[in-house]
Amino acid sequence: MILGAHASSFVTGFAVSGALIAAIGAQNMFVLRQGLKREHVGTVVLICACADALLVAVGVAGLGAVLGRAPALSRALALGGAAFLAWYGVGALRRALEPGALQPTSGQPPSSLRAIAGKTAAFTFLNPHVYLDTVVLMGSIGAAQPGVGRWAFVAGAATASGTWFAALGYGARLLGPLLARPIAWRVLDGAVAVIMLMLALGLLLR
Repeated sequence: MILGAHASSFVTGFAVSGALIAAIGAQNMFVLRQGLKREHVGTVVLICACADALLVAVGVAGLGAVLGRAPALSRALALGGAAFLAWYGVGALRRALEPGALQPTSGQPPSSLRAIAGKTAAFTFLNPHVYLDTVVLMGSIGAAQPGVGRWAFVAGAATASGTWFAALGYGARLLGPLLARPIAWRVLDGAVAVIMLMLALGLLLR
């Protein structure tokens, strides 16, 4: 009976996390691009998955309720996130408009592990939607699970997150033949630019 309850909490966490994380957003687009470039994919996937698990656990432990009552902190997160997304969106737009920068490597040396780790952390922790989804929303759902079931919920959410990011990062290379032509990278970077700038504008308008 207890095992069944824990399994139910695990499945709930997996399903809720999977539904939220699959939406197209800044973090997913960044993971996809790194997967296509085959550049430090393992590090990117690990940081994203661990960050999600940590934030869900923190939310279940009670911080979600605190953030829900801190509008000033929410505004600060929104402004910081908007600035970062706008900066990255402009960079993607420049890549789309410069024919020499359309290949995954762009003829440039690969970025350092530290630089990629920093960008991954920025896409994760400077995005207010991450806190709303993981800390506040999933935290409140997980906290409602009975007893130890709340940690089974966290485990389910972490499993879904890790599975998704691994599939996105390592599965992106299957698109290699499709993206072998420069025009494909122009379209991809153009789409990235539009998504990033729209997300930044949405944060500012809110």
